[in-house]
Amino acid sequence: MIVIIDNYDSFTYNIVQTIADICREDGRPEEMKVFRNDKITIEELEQLQPRRILVSPGPCTPKEAGISVSVIKAFGPKLPVLGVCLGHQSIGEAYGGEVIRAGRIMHGKTSPIHHDGKGVFTGLPNPFEGMRYHSLVVKEENLP
Repeated sequence: MIVIIDNYDSFTYNIVQTIADICREDGRPEEMKVFRNDKITIEELEQLQPRRILVSPGPCTPKEAGISVSVIKAFGPKLPVLGVCLGHQSIGEAYGGEVIRAGRIMHGKTSPIHHDGKGVFTGLPNPFEGMRYHSLVVKEENLP
């Protein structure tokens, strides 16, 4: 099962649908459960025994993202956790990074994304043009 922590973002279900489509196309359909960041506890998540966790985008900072950072601290050492936008920032904060205002706001802008071809980047061109929509970043000087 994949658990998705929804940080009250309109894009969350686009991500859920895309992941479901990829899993089905790969012949590995996966049960997915979505929970708002203030509607489930760590204990309840542990009882579900997820195999993977995705922390969604959202309109706030990691400090205001409900249990997102706590979920990452609790499950990150045990299983794969993917963070998108606020979820990524929450991963940074969970592991000691500092989330700050970006020097340049990136709302609806594209950038070349360079990667190592592994994990979620397997099979993608390098670089590829990725859409960005954020005004916060994990401070580079203290990346975990």
